Amino acid sequence: MTLNPHLPLIYHPNYSFSFDPKHRFVMSKFANLYQHVKQLGLVNHNLTQPRLGNPDDLELVHCANYLDDLWHNNLEEKALRRIGLPWSEPLIARTFTAPLGTLETARLALKHGLACHLAGGTHHAHTDFGSGFCMVNDLAFTAQTLIQNRELTNVLIFDLDVHQGDGTAAMLAHQPYAYTCSIHCEKNFPFRKSPSDLDIGLANNMQDDEYLGVVDDTLQFLLSELNPDLVLYDAGVDIWQEDGLGKLDITWQGIEKRDNLVLKRCLQHSTPVATVIGGGYDRDHLRLAQRHAIVVEQAARF
Repeated sequence: MTLNPHLPLIYHPNYSFSFDPKHRFVMSKFANLYQHVKQLGLVNHNLTQPRLGNPDDLELVHCANYLDDLWHNNLEEKALRRIGLPWSEPLIARTFTAPLGTLETARLALKHGLACHLAGGTHHAHTDFGSGFCMVNDLAFTAQTLIQNRELTNVLIFDLDVHQGDGTAAMLAHQPYAYTCSIHCEKNFPFRKSPSDLDIGLANNMQDDEYLGVVDDTLQFLLSELNPDLVLYDAGVDIWQEDGLGKLDITWQGIEKRDNLVLKRCLQHSTPVATVIGGGYDRDHLRLAQRHAIVVEQAARF
């Protein structure tokens, strides 16, 4: 099947910068992902670049003092350790720009039916602290912005990262028009989980067929019950059987089937869907970028 070269893609060159290549978080994956989808012929006039972000943008969902400390490198050492990333100006530039990329992705999805962000999914960030390589929460920010601006009535955040979306769940707990669903490995980070509207904790080493059945049943139920105006889909690839932080036993083909299934169900229901890449961990940086590209390739098949 040929790939659609008109699929809306969102990316900023500041997403990757010079960073310790041995660090668990692969900062190069965003640039490598961009290069990979470009080689597939998917980058042309369809690419949108978000504007540079700043603390004012994120005050809708984050504590102003936290954002100020983050911006000016005034966080305590303990808070930085909880995030797990060494502070730098390039890191802060990409941190405050990426949520605007997810917001732009959502707006393009509402317009075109489908759009893919070549970043995003920082679901462990909470209102006043960061965690698990996440400094600010693009999913909560996007949902809250769209609801507050009345660009939509309700949104489903469908989080299939292998780790539970604790930050998103906590930040949107009192937002009745945002529904959070997390399907994740139960015995994995974060070990203290904030309850989503729906949490499905999976057993270690679950394999493709059982996993895909859970995903399909859950999504079809939610689309029918909620009839959302938009699905924000966190397509984390740390479910892969060889992922460094995964604990599930999902094959590469299983990820392809999952992403195709999620997109197909949303489009069958005439529900716009915006994708973010979520988590993925691999010593082979190019292989990781190819894994993150799966959701883009599957989107380009529609």
